[in-house]
Amino acid sequence: MKKISSGKVREIYEVDDDKLLLVVSDRISAFDYILPSLVPNKGKILNQISAFWFHHIKDIIPNHVISTDINDFPKEFQTKEFEGRSMLVKKLKMIPVECIVRGYITGSGWKSYQENGTICGITLPQGLQESEKLPEPIFTPTTKAAEGHDENISFEEVCQLIGKDLAKQLRSKTIEIYSKCAQYALTKGVIIADTKFEFGLDENGTLVIADEVLTPDSSRFWSACDYEIGKSQKSFDKQYLRDWIKSTGYNPETGTPIPNEVIETTVNKYKEAYKLLTDKDFK
Repeated sequence: MKKISSGKVREIYEVDDDKLLLVVSDRISAFDYILPSLVPNKGKILNQISAFWFHHIKDIIPNHVISTDINDFPKEFQTKEFEGRSMLVKKLKMIPVECIVRGYITGSGWKSYQENGTICGITLPQGLQESEKLPEPIFTPTTKAAEGHDENISFEEVCQLIGKDLAKQLRSKTIEIYSKCAQYALTKGVIIADTKFEFGLDENGTLVIADEVLTPDSSRFWSACDYEIGKSQKSFDKQYLRDWIKSTGYNPETGTPIPNEVIETTVNKYKEAYKLLTDKDFK
């Protein structure tokens, strides 16, 4: 099979003219670096969380998934190596915008708000505290950079890039999907602080959600029972790993392996997110 892309985490193979196979590796990235140590089973957890959410939001928007059953894959991929971590999907015309939605003020958004009262140019009420829930979820898109950092862009710039009608549709669906899933997650003890989605157009020009959905790699998941406004939160995502890198001064460019206990803690956070959201133990 022809490999057409190798990203920070995913490998994409061309199956035929209208199908792709997405394979989620155990690689992990932070601060735009692929780290030198693998996180065992991370790819399977991400793949299965995405599959769960794709099913959960199918009444809102179609998705690109054809099958997650290895028996439906081309014979080259019907091996243990690909089982549980792969999806057969429709090929789409991908939209060059990362659709980020924020329901709580944290991370770079909190830093920006402290400086000038805005997030990505959107003015927010005065007096918000770190990790506080926003009055309404906000749409803060970025470019999709092939290399390096994605850049924040305004909604008006999205309109110029892809057209006003499609931009409005992206914004509306992004907030609708987030709102439904955040409400569900809260019943499971998980706050979804923010996340990002990717969309494409099918052969009929229909908007379709693709890539990954609400995984610990693409979202901030907080513990609802430990939630407390005014500080950073306990999380079930790779924020733990980012914090470890910042606190230790670890330099990913050296290629030094990450300590086993840090890898183990990271994968356990991913497993905990999976169990809370799906009511199933990861196997």
